Amino acid sequence: MSTKQAKANLNNIKMQAANEVGVNLNQGYNGDLTARQAGSIGGQMVKKMIESYEQNAK
Repeated sequence: MSTKQAKANLNNIKMQAANEVGVNLNQGYNGDLTARQAGSIGGQMVKKMIESYEQNAK
């Protein structure tokens, strides 16, 4: 997987995670997010990545 593909996949995970926790993200600048919102997105991303890893490891 190329770096460009990896970045695109990570961005997709981020957008999905933001939708799941109810945070509206814009393409590009999102400096207006609170720390709580950003943390919620990051936590949801980690959950999704762990689930993906566990499914692929079997």
